[in-house]
Amino acid sequence: MESTRRRKKSWAEPFKIKVVEPLRITTRKYREQCMKEADYNTFLLKSEDVYLDLLTDSGTSAMSDNQWAGMMMGDESYAGSKNFYNLVDAIGRYYGYKYVVPTHQGRGAEHILSQIMIKPGDVVPGNMYFTTTRLHQQLAGGTFVDVIIDEAHDPTNKSPFKGNLDLAKLQYWIDKAGAAKIPYISFEGNVNMAGGQPVSMDNFRRVYGLCRQYGIKVMLDATRLVENCYFIKTREPGYRERSIAEILREVCSYSDGATMSAKKDSLVNIGGWLAVNDKELFEKARHMVVIYEGLHTYGGLAGRDMEAMARGIAESVQYDYIRSRVGQVEYLGNLLIKENIPIVRPVGGHAVFLDARSFLPHLPQDQFPAQALTAQLYEESGVRAMERGIVSAGRNPETGEHNRPKLELVRLTIPRRVYTQAHMDVTAETVCEVWQRRSSIKGLRMVYEPEYLRFFQARFEKIG
Repeated sequence: MESTRRRKKSWAEPFKIKVVEPLRITTRKYREQCMKEADYNTFLLKSEDVYLDLLTDSGTSAMSDNQWAGMMMGDESYAGSKNFYNLVDAIGRYYGYKYVVPTHQGRGAEHILSQIMIKPGDVVPGNMYFTTTRLHQQLAGGTFVDVIIDEAHDPTNKSPFKGNLDLAKLQYWIDKAGAAKIPYISFEGNVNMAGGQPVSMDNFRRVYGLCRQYGIKVMLDATRLVENCYFIKTREPGYRERSIAEILREVCSYSDGATMSAKKDSLVNIGGWLAVNDKELFEKARHMVVIYEGLHTYGGLAGRDMEAMARGIAESVQYDYIRSRVGQVEYLGNLLIKENIPIVRPVGGHAVFLDARSFLPHLPQDQFPAQALTAQLYEESGVRAMERGIVSAGRNPETGEHNRPKLELVRLTIPRRVYTQAHMDVTAETVCEVWQRRSSIKGLRMVYEPEYLRFFQARFEKIG
């Protein structure tokens, strides 16, 4: 008797490959030497020595034929490029903001926002820190305080919206610091440092409602907001029949502006923007961009880059695309779950995060277990991953002591439209091989530490 149970359909990419880039396959001995020369920091490896590059999804996407066609239509006029106006139209249509300032990438937008809104002594609450965002806030004289829900700090907790901001914690800081000392809420969609965990629409709505009572602005980090909207569609009641574009507009309606690293959701290799609804803030930002980035109609970008970004925004909200993008991440995550590899649950939107504390329980945090694990993964098969633990957390600017996050993670970040399922299979096999000999992995000591954002350039050596 034929079963009436519905079969699960196989997943496949909604595109075909038109151009390929050869990958270099090396020996383990060669990779061990490369890792040693890079002082056990995967940021210091040469890309030509990497087989599968899962360091970041920032600027590493494959652009579409439509985006490449747009590149040929770049208006490289110094002022008033038509591509700038196409970009402004796209941001207005899909994100809903009135005023746009282009920047060379997301941290350019973070810098401008921090400089025009933060005063010395201010407090900036947010749903878990991000490295560059927090640093710009500190350099402007502010102090970031984490008000994310407690579940976000537990990699085993399976709550569907671990990126949510805790309203009780936010109220505490409003009462303690005073609304006048809080320039804005730094609200990230799909929280990177928590493992790519989304925020619910209900939480976006409630945070905005609370902040309106006190006259506090809500500024989104919209870098991976489209991915967040996919999770709202698939996990939150009442949104399954809504389009990604509709959900995105509603999320942004519960904010006063946003910073954007377009190198993620918008499928381009460079670019970003700051968008606001307040005319006075816009004028301040427009003055700042001329000083630090470029004229207000290009912001450090070529016209062709702005055109590719405008087209990428439109492509990013297509459901078939975003389903496949998140689906590939989930595919890798599920492979590791089947092998009982400790990862952050649920699987995030842009990366699979290995729980280095559970992976290497014999290494204390001062021996940088996540950093050591990234080195081992590269040596095993040429997979380049990224540390997201105590090294990324940096030091307390007042005490000089290490910040000690509860999450000690290794990020396997999936570039958009770049790798196949077979590449994910190889990645999973690599992790499993390292898992089998995890007890033999040694810790690291830091031998060079930059003043800021040390994870980019720090150098290490093996202990023993």
